[in-house]
Amino acid sequence: MTEPAGTLAVLGLGLFGLLTSTVYTGMVAVAAEKFSRNRPRETEPFAIPVSLLKPLHGAELNLEAQIESFFQQDCSGYEILFCARKLEDAGLAVARRVAARYPEVPVQFLASGEPAIPNAKLQSLQWMAEKAHHEVLIISDSDVRVDRDYVRSVAAEFCDPQVGAVTCLYRGCAVMGGFWARIEAAAMSIEMSAGVLVANMLEGMKFTLGPTMAVRRSSLEKIGGFLPMGDYCADDFLLGNRVAGLGETVVLSHHVIDHVVLHETFLASMQHQARWMKSTRFSRPKGHFGTALTFSVPFGVVAAIAAVAAGWPVLAASLLAWSIGSRMLMAAFLGWKVLQERPLWRVVLLYPVRDLMALGFWAASYVSRRILWRGEWYELEREGRMRRVG
Repeated sequence: MTEPAGTLAVLGLGLFGLLTSTVYTGMVAVAAEKFSRNRPRETEPFAIPVSLLKPLHGAELNLEAQIESFFQQDCSGYEILFCARKLEDAGLAVARRVAARYPEVPVQFLASGEPAIPNAKLQSLQWMAEKAHHEVLIISDSDVRVDRDYVRSVAAEFCDPQVGAVTCLYRGCAVMGGFWARIEAAAMSIEMSAGVLVANMLEGMKFTLGPTMAVRRSSLEKIGGFLPMGDYCADDFLLGNRVAGLGETVVLSHHVIDHVVLHETFLASMQHQARWMKSTRFSRPKGHFGTALTFSVPFGVVAAIAAVAAGWPVLAASLLAWSIGSRMLMAAFLGWKVLQERPLWRVVLLYPVRDLMALGFWAASYVSRRILWRGEWYELEREGRMRRVG
């Protein structure tokens, strides 16, 4: 019996998505292998003084442990600057408490005042950059935890005078547990890393990632500092993109950091992931549009439903298993080869769930321009500019 044309069309759509996502999985595997193969055997001697810039906004989850990891570096010759809107900020109080235990590390505590630009973080960064003493500036978010060789590894890349900026991959870390936090952590680890590695393989790094943005002061001055980017949400993308536009190299470091998930509840996690997708849509519209073809499980579900409707249950089960299995294999390979995920089995099991959800976030990014950031609502405009609303 001839199957209805609609059913076959839906099956064809599912098969096409499975094909494109499988090709993408292969690209991720090749990119990860090449990246791992180029890993430096030993870090260059640390010889470049560094200023660490840490913008803060309140006492976030696990903040004390995260800040302390920056005081425990196995090198000298670096300073740390903390900045919030007010000197009375609870995050600055935590930073002072930690700094008191490490008097050998030079520290500055600053206040940027009420923001005059939509992206308040960049106002703090500009203020810290002006007060910093050293040529290399390493910017990291408050929700980042690092190993003892972090500063040495990142700074070593600047031994090459052509390097203008450096960034790092990161593992999502759900320190407080919880299903939704772990799903978000899997997205940080696998989905983000996969896209970055493929971009690095195809065209080289043309952007930086927010959890670590390291930049040479001279390069920052050439692009006008941080304030010209103050209207934008994706400041990390812009910083690297503008440095690359100078003809300087942006390096993806082999050092991997921990990015702590701050959103424990379902609603908070969904809002954060929606903001992430919307920001990407406006900062890289063409690449974001094509992202839909990299997801596997949603197309596996579509193909399976169509195959069942057509009376082919074995094909349905095979297609669904393929879609889930390819995501598990990708998570396992990336987690083992590049990210050193611990424990690996957790991200392998959770990532197919995130992949299923991802198409929904992608579609939702085209429904609304509004994002919630630091408790305030903004509307995204052309090229990712932000306008405060409400």
